Amino acid sequence: MPGQPDKSKNLYFIALIPPEDLERDLWEIKKEMSARFDSHAALRSPPHITLHMPFRYRSDRQESLIHSLLDFARKQKPFEVELNGFGAFPPRVIYVDVIPNGPMQELQKGLLDFMKKEHNIFNANYRDRPFRPHLTVAFRDLKKSRFDEAWLFVQDRTLEMSWSALGMYLLIHNGKNWECLQECLFEGF
Repeated sequence: MPGQPDKSKNLYFIALIPPEDLERDLWEIKKEMSARFDSHAALRSPPHITLHMPFRYRSDRQESLIHSLLDFARKQKPFEVELNGFGAFPPRVIYVDVIPNGPMQELQKGLLDFMKKEHNIFNANYRDRPFRPHLTVAFRDLKKSRFDEAWLFVQDRTLEMSWSALGMYLLIHNGKNWECLQECLFEGF
């Protein structure tokens, strides 16, 4: 039927996910934004930095996708990820700001090229905008009328976190939420 998703394809995306201790702290921020500003969409995925936007891929080729991403990841090197404060894409998105760095930019660009070449997937970035690493805490269902209030709530908050990215994750949508399907470790891990 036109306009209906193809049930033989799953919805995936690829991301960096912080280690458990930082992930717990970031979940608390997401939950606080949800409770205060009635924005729940960010709770449907773990705290993450998107490297490749959601894409549909044949479910019968999932193992092939996983194996190719494992091979791609083995050729990458670990790098530091630094979070510093908050940012926004008005009028709906509030995020924890990620300090861009060369290794993260190179990983993301290499992944996009790899996905085009190996899997014929071209929807790598949102509306052809350049890669702007961030960790979303409120979006889509944050009402425009509440955006200013939510932004005032976080804009001056101090938040500094860092971790060594030792791998990336393939996530799959289960029909309701995003789940980690496969961790793809970088070289030497």
